Amino acid sequence: MGALGGLRQDLFHDAFAYRPLSPMATDGPVSRRLPKRIRSHARWTPHAVVAAGALFFLLAGSESNEMHGLGALVLAVVPAGVVLMTLVRPVLAFWASLGASLFVSVVANPWGDWPWSGVVFASHLAVLTVVAARTRPRTALWMWLLTGAYGIVVESVIGRGYGVGSTGPLMVVSAMVLLAVSLVQVRREAREEVAVQQSVTAVERDRRTLLEERTTIARELHDVVAHHMSVVAIQAEAAPYRVENPPPELEQAFATIRENAVAALTELRRVLGVVRAEDYEAPDAPQPTLADLDGLIANVRDAGLTVDTAVTGAVRELPQGVELSAYRIIQEALSNVLRHAPGAAAKVEVSYVLGGLGLRIVNGPARGLVKPSPGAGHGITGMRERVAMLSGEMTAAETEDGGYEVAAFLPVAKDESA
Repeated sequence: MGALGGLRQDLFHDAFAYRPLSPMATDGPVSRRLPKRIRSHARWTPHAVVAAGALFFLLAGSESNEMHGLGALVLAVVPAGVVLMTLVRPVLAFWASLGASLFVSVVANPWGDWPWSGVVFASHLAVLTVVAARTRPRTALWMWLLTGAYGIVVESVIGRGYGVGSTGPLMVVSAMVLLAVSLVQVRREAREEVAVQQSVTAVERDRRTLLEERTTIARELHDVVAHHMSVVAIQAEAAPYRVENPPPELEQAFATIRENAVAALTELRRVLGVVRAEDYEAPDAPQPTLADLDGLIANVRDAGLTVDTAVTGAVRELPQGVELSAYRIIQEALSNVLRHAPGAAAKVEVSYVLGGLGLRIVNGPARGLVKPSPGAGHGITGMRERVAMLSGEMTAAETEDGGYEVAAFLPVAKDESA
């Protein structure tokens, strides 16, 4: 039942459906090397090949020495028309080729090879090839079996005594051709499936990287927010003792502030526990700020990187989240220089402006004998996440001299500056 269902689906269901042949892709190893003007026409190569085959059968049939007059016309036009039909209605072309073989044999060549004589043999083989290339390997098998069954029935029943049967040679030749076409088709489908899987894997990898970066940012900012919430709770608890005979309303207000701060701190720790890895250990030292930038620069210089720094504007203390993100962006950018541009010189610019903080890390091309390490873009993803978290802007691109530049702006409101 499953086999008959496959036969019905492949060769009977929507057999008359209009399925025009799509243009060929021009991103192959050969077509993409063609000039642009020629490449725009190369996409119609399959159509041109089928049309050339139809023209060949038309000329071969008209110049055949076997028939003259109406028989020669039928022998030329019918096979050519069936081959052209594969461009728009491939399944119908197969059935038409079977019927045309009997029609041509009766009208044009009743004493030749039944039912596959001369041009009909070649045209049916061409139809099988094109339809198999446009459908699935299972369809090629069904067409081959039906061709054999049809040929045997016609030879033994209708064509008995008229000519020599040619179904056997056709079955042998078509088997080899259809096998080659099916192998090519299976290989192409496998390659497309691998490409799809690779694309899905790349998307999942990028998504996982994004989640990991966000988790890292959440862990780091937890310490910053937890510190401030703890300070609020402690100050709210101690504030009533700094005032002599505070009114009950004031004591209640400070108690409410402390309760809310403690509740927020508890919820914050609970949320962080969801995204915290099992092997994560909270840092003993406080999170770094721009005040620790000199130590970072000294470390990368010890690693062999030449770094110049420039700080412009009025240096001031910024919100700890902004300073932490700025420090991590500079740290990741310099790490990328060490990995991907060994031997290059880098420059770090920190600009304190009225509306926020500007960062620019630029490096030249790689120099020396050390080969750059391939990158997956995870560092850039982390930088963008930190900038987006602060509603900032960031660009990262190659420079004209072959280096790389990372520029970011982290906005800071006036009331947020310490």
